[in-house]
Amino acid sequence: MDFRAIFLKLKYHRPTELSRRALIFTCYFLLSKTYAQSSFFTPSDSLNPKRSIGINALYVGVWSSSLVMLEQAWYNDYPKTPFHTFNDAREWMQMDKCGHAFTSYQISKSLTSLYCWTGMKPKNAVLAGTTITLGYQASIEYLDGRSAEWGFSWSDILANTSGGLLFGIQQYFWNQQYILLKESYSPSIYGPIRPNVLGSRFAERYLKDYNGQTYWLSFAPKNVWKSSSIPSWLLLSFGYSVDAKLVGDKNTFTTSNNITYIASREFLCSFDIDLRKLPIKRKWVKNILRPINAIKIPLPTLHWKNGVCYVHPLYF
Repeated sequence: MDFRAIFLKLKYHRPTELSRRALIFTCYFLLSKTYAQSSFFTPSDSLNPKRSIGINALYVGVWSSSLVMLEQAWYNDYPKTPFHTFNDAREWMQMDKCGHAFTSYQISKSLTSLYCWTGMKPKNAVLAGTTITLGYQASIEYLDGRSAEWGFSWSDILANTSGGLLFGIQQYFWNQQYILLKESYSPSIYGPIRPNVLGSRFAERYLKDYNGQTYWLSFAPKNVWKSSSIPSWLLLSFGYSVDAKLVGDKNTFTTSNNITYIASREFLCSFDIDLRKLPIKRKWVKNILRPINAIKIPLPTLHWKNGVCYVHPLYF
């Protein structure tokens, strides 16, 4: 696969955006232990030195090679500058910050699972997984801080830390996730209007068009209302998205045909399903569903925008 070509096609977007998504998919589909049934993938009862060395070597390789790839394929296209900061906290109505938090949450969860597989004690695994996640993302921000095109973003660091701590604190103290951070996506109508910014293909739009993304905080009502009639797999979700957001630092955009788009925030409420809690007996089926749990299941949804409430039979 020509990774350089992939990076260059997405050059209009900040490199942190592609890197964080790419690392999620790497963790899920290349590193995660949940895709196999072999006893090899069963977590060790005690620390296994070979597994530990292998996992750490893999992390170092992925970390260093991805930074070199970014440096050669992305940052070399722009002048180098002394380290500087860049305040992008008000851009994209904070949708990019939601994406950073989502990434930290999911990667921390995946890496913690892998360290548990090595036989590391659960609390130590949480500390290792979360720390590595935040360190990796901070290293990319550092590269941003040396580029004339961007800069080191403290708001990105805050978002990264928030997502990592949302997972880490829950897992460290309670060994479970009472609040889940999820994502959903459906193509918006705005991609063709600014394809150089929002993407011209599906993969690009998934990364770059915030109008099609929704981020969700989900919790199980059964944990709040102790009732036997409420299934443990049922979740209540609160989502956030944007509409007609075509420019990062502006809320209006006028086309060459004099059509003006005005950006707005969107708030949503819906049910969801915790795939981990479904009464499925076959272990291999549960293992396949586990990483999919990062995606919000399409279900009936209430949707507020500009003071008006809409009802969707299904929303994704």
